[in-house]
Amino acid sequence: MGKNRQYAILADEDLMSLMEGGDAEAFAALYDRHSRAAYSLCYRMMGDRQAAEDLTQDAFLKVWRSAGGYRSERGSVRTWILSIAHNRGIDQLRSMASRRRTQDRVEQSAPRSQPSEAFAETWRNRQREQIREALDTLPPEQLKILELAYFSGYTHVEISSLLDLPLGTVKGRMRLALKKIRSYFDQENVAVPR
Repeated sequence: MGKNRQYAILADEDLMSLMEGGDAEAFAALYDRHSRAAYSLCYRMMGDRQAAEDLTQDAFLKVWRSAGGYRSERGSVRTWILSIAHNRGIDQLRSMASRRRTQDRVEQSAPRSQPSEAFAETWRNRQREQIREALDTLPPEQLKILELAYFSGYTHVEISSLLDLPLGTVKGRMRLALKKIRSYFDQENVAVPR
């Protein structure tokens, strides 16, 4: 009987003892015996063929390294191998989930905030240009009142006394100026605060 046939008829526990002593043939025999069941469990966990294959290899590497940790009173060798595969799978799924969470956090914080900042800045500049263009379309007497009200912060009453104009005239010119600016923005298809 060849060496391989001998390994094939040995009980799992005997193979484990040999493997503990660094016997690669014993490991190969255990792999042949249990890798399909381990793969099937890994596939159910990972849901992907390549990931299941990688996880099976990873689990058997751990089996090889931890052969000394097997205790027959805790269950069969097959159960022990499957529990190693299961635990490695859980670890991998956890680390994938945590990578995803980290990635989500990074995406939420960095890339979106930078472009949106840049966009907001461009938008503000564009709006300033358009407001300047709109102001240029106003007659000087309306422009003066808008400048005093919006850029210098004077009230209608203060503007009335500053320019020596009736309050009604100040309000009327203000209304006309704002109406003109609105219609300018409407033509330009730009949203303007109302």
